[in-house]
Amino acid sequence: MFKLPNLPYAKTGIAPLFNEEQMTYHYDKHHKAYIDNLNKFMETDASLKGKSLEEITLTSTGGIFNNAAQAWNHTFFWFGMSPAGQGGQPSAELTAAITRDFGSMDELKAKFVDGGVKTFGSGWIWLCMDAAGKLSLVSTSNAAVPFTNNGPTPLLVADVWEHAYYVDYRNLRAKYLETFWAQVNWNFVSENFASKKVRDLTKSMT
Repeated sequence: MFKLPNLPYAKTGIAPLFNEEQMTYHYDKHHKAYIDNLNKFMETDASLKGKSLEEITLTSTGGIFNNAAQAWNHTFFWFGMSPAGQGGQPSAELTAAITRDFGSMDELKAKFVDGGVKTFGSGWIWLCMDAAGKLSLVSTSNAAVPFTNNGPTPLLVADVWEHAYYVDYRNLRAKYLETFWAQVNWNFVSENFASKKVRDLTKSMT
């Protein structure tokens, strides 16, 4: 059975990006609901027993996939942020890849924000890396993750479902994404880039 992971900061720790009310709704209610729903599926489907969250996400469909993927997406989202000034800087290797594939950090930010704004409806905007090490931005809808069907490895994600930002930003998705960028945990992103594989989040949720 999976549990709501501990945040790597207090619920007030990533202000001004999110206030405590926003965090309470998003983390304590939305994220927890996905985990609770997944656990209900596990109680009745023996094929899920013993599988990691990543394995369930890769091998399931329908409601099981939606809840497993959303549990994974949200955990990855929380870990990709840090209190202001505590996220470090991109590693030299990641910085070189960003410059090679986007031109500059400013260009990456602009394209990330633009991609998030243009993600239609509910979804996610991801910074990813393919098997050759090339970086790209991927927009997914609803619960979809980039790494299904041998897709690229996620390095960073921003949640652009309205419940992710509406308390603080109402309909100002671009303002939310601009603020998100100031609190990226670059140590986390750099670790994902160096590992070249999908982050194993199961241990943080069991």
